[in-house]
Amino acid sequence: MHAFRVSERQRAAGIDVDEPTMPEGATEVLASLGLAYIVVDTVDGVVRANPAAYAFGLVRGHTVVHQEVLNLTSRVRGDGVIIEEQLELPRGLQGETSIVVNLRVAPLGDEYILVLADDRTEVSRTEAVRNDFVANVSHELKTPVGAISLLAETIEDAAEDEDAVRRFSQRLHKESNRLAALVQDIIELSRVQGKNVVHAGVPVDLNKVISEAMDRSRLPAEAKNIELRLGGKLPRRVHGDFDQLTMAFRNLIDNAVRYSPEDTRVGIGLSSRDGIAQVTITDQGIGISPEDKERIFERFYRVDAARSRQTGGTGLGLSIVKHVIGNHGGEVALWSQQGKGSTFTVRLPELEEGLNDLTGLGTEGREVAETLQLKEQSAGAPQSTAGGNA
Repeated sequence: MHAFRVSERQRAAGIDVDEPTMPEGATEVLASLGLAYIVVDTVDGVVRANPAAYAFGLVRGHTVVHQEVLNLTSRVRGDGVIIEEQLELPRGLQGETSIVVNLRVAPLGDEYILVLADDRTEVSRTEAVRNDFVANVSHELKTPVGAISLLAETIEDAAEDEDAVRRFSQRLHKESNRLAALVQDIIELSRVQGKNVVHAGVPVDLNKVISEAMDRSRLPAEAKNIELRLGGKLPRRVHGDFDQLTMAFRNLIDNAVRYSPEDTRVGIGLSSRDGIAQVTITDQGIGISPEDKERIFERFYRVDAARSRQTGGTGLGLSIVKHVIGNHGGEVALWSQQGKGSTFTVRLPELEEGLNDLTGLGTEGREVAETLQLKEQSAGAPQSTAGGNA
């Protein structure tokens, strides 16, 4: 028995097992692609995967998570033909989110299948938003354009009736103004989305921003005998774009005036606390229902479409506000109660004292200057209470 076991061990040692190996240079090429990749064997076991594949939730341990991906590897293994598909796959331990990936599945040598994954989630989301935006714009433009065309035909038919011509001309003028306002808001929204405030911004005095926004809204307020009342003052500046901030606060004030009854008041309050500038705009208008508050910042969303047409609203003003404040690292919140009015609250991070005059240095220059100033402050005399609070 002992001799038999020795013989078996010798025979096993002499067997040359030819295990499958990755093609020469494949590892280096995969590492340089910049994509998530998975290499599976003949039974779909993961033999190699980079961190991106795990981050995308495609691989867990040595297992490919999604059956849809395994179906592709099976097809490639059977046909030997490269497959490219875009899939939306659940992501997370419970599939609570999803990821859109462009998958390219191909044979790798004789034993392996390679899966390349490119994350297209943001691209798909952007395309969906763009398509939705184009559809909404087309719909919104049809109404004033159609009205203008119809009114022009009516005026032509009633050329001999002076009263009718005058009445329809006034409506034509109103529709043309509405169309111009809509086009202008679309242009402003596009400009807001295309500018990088972080890199192009400068220190901005919000007191001047609010004053400018109030001046631009004063005429429609006076037409309804609405008082614009300002209270408070902001001690520090913010980093951002003066024109964009003015546009955002003008939209908020215009919105308050538009939906407020005549002979009322719109209050603008300024305050500062813990390095945050806060601006509140309060009206005595019709208020907003809880279900509408959830969607009030969406593009083209209107609480009352008929009332918006009467007041000249385009449905883009609050969407512009949200984009502008978000680009400045701030937030905008809404409190409202039907029949009691609404309050929009904007919070923006303030610049620390001594760091407000770093314009023209560029991003890296500002960071260096800020670091030097902080070192000087820490090495110098103790700051006053006001300086410490800043």
